[in-house]
Amino acid sequence: MRICVSGLWHLGTVTAACLAAAGHDVVGHDPDPQRVQQLMAGIPPVQEPGLEHLVQEGLATGRLTFASDERQAARGSRVVWITHDTPVDPSDRGDSAVVVRAASAFFPHLASGSLMLVSSQVPVGTTRQLAESFRSTVPDRTVQFAYSPENLRLGTAIDAFMRPERIVVGLEEPDGRATISTLFEPLGTQIEWMSVEAAEMTKHALNAFLATSIVFANEIATVCESVGADVADVMRALRGDPRIGPRAYLGIGTGYAGGTLGRDVTYLTDLVSAHQIQAALLASIGPSNRHQQTWVRRMLVSLLGDLGGKQIGIWGLTYKPGTDTLRRSAALELCEWLLEQGAIPVVHDPAIATLPESFVSRLSLLPDPLSAIRHADALVIMTPWPEYRSVPVDSLFAEMRHPVVVDPGRFLGETVGMDLRFRYVTVGMARS
Repeated sequence: MRICVSGLWHLGTVTAACLAAAGHDVVGHDPDPQRVQQLMAGIPPVQEPGLEHLVQEGLATGRLTFASDERQAARGSRVVWITHDTPVDPSDRGDSAVVVRAASAFFPHLASGSLMLVSSQVPVGTTRQLAESFRSTVPDRTVQFAYSPENLRLGTAIDAFMRPERIVVGLEEPDGRATISTLFEPLGTQIEWMSVEAAEMTKHALNAFLATSIVFANEIATVCESVGADVADVMRALRGDPRIGPRAYLGIGTGYAGGTLGRDVTYLTDLVSAHQIQAALLASIGPSNRHQQTWVRRMLVSLLGDLGGKQIGIWGLTYKPGTDTLRRSAALELCEWLLEQGAIPVVHDPAIATLPESFVSRLSLLPDPLSAIRHADALVIMTPWPEYRSVPVDSLFAEMRHPVVVDPGRFLGETVGMDLRFRYVTVGMARS
């Protein structure tokens, strides 16, 4: 099957490369000619384990090509799959108009009998609005519309795409089942069929559930800090209960970030407001998470007092290990705040060679972890890169001016956290 995948950032590049590896003929589309040129050279726009190899393999076999022109990309395609990233502002409000414009640009080039599949993060109702807009714009052609929530997992994105536990697909009309079944047949997994509205709501509900789990765990951690309990013990006991389970999303740390979960929480709270629904739990998720995001700041002030002139080492800038994504980076937001306090943040990240332009003249990016904490008054672990566990504890102690380590996710709990020479602080554990 020939498929056009439009929107070549993380989701789109993974989708296009994996579909080609699964045996489909794929043309990846993006309106940015420079991005297309880079991909034609076999270089993905983001770092993701195995993605560069998969892109280059697709190019070599001829099953994967790239184009910046909608007409060229859509020509002969049975499916046009919309994977554009939905921009999100600092308040976790997504701009779905960007996705709608990108999808609408294909309307003049969609052939009768084709299908437009949307996976971008959009508010419920968007897919049906696209279908109605198409029919009013191009009334002489029959095109099906569908929605399938993306399953992008940074750092393990290829495995998540190629071996999904199930695929959710919302159809506007049941006639699209045959096309969708052929599309996903190489993945050999169960398809959960539903309406487009139910599929869009599934994405909202899933991300809101994960966000709620994180907020709940961090609120329990806050109570643990006050009563002398260790939240790690509490969470281990919860996961051991079969009604909750070992894979429960009970992440302890500085809250969810990056915009992905927050965007769907905001979509839902906007719906609650628009329909005047009583939903106090949904309304509380965002404020609780925003408070937890200040945990590192509060701990640094508590431990060091006035931060003016204090040197703070920061290990990790990216959204999570295995990627080079800096969008809505919690670490960079912390650095901005530290600069405002007159502190001197010094950073290291194994995946980042160049800082964003707004930080280049204000922030020091060092080439190795130890140089980033030399003479530091405190170290903050923001991204749990495996490399940081291999740094000798004695060397860490020797380099720092004051052996203060703020580790919200307890990544170094079994090394630094057990060394009495350090003042070690983590979420959910009473400070000594």
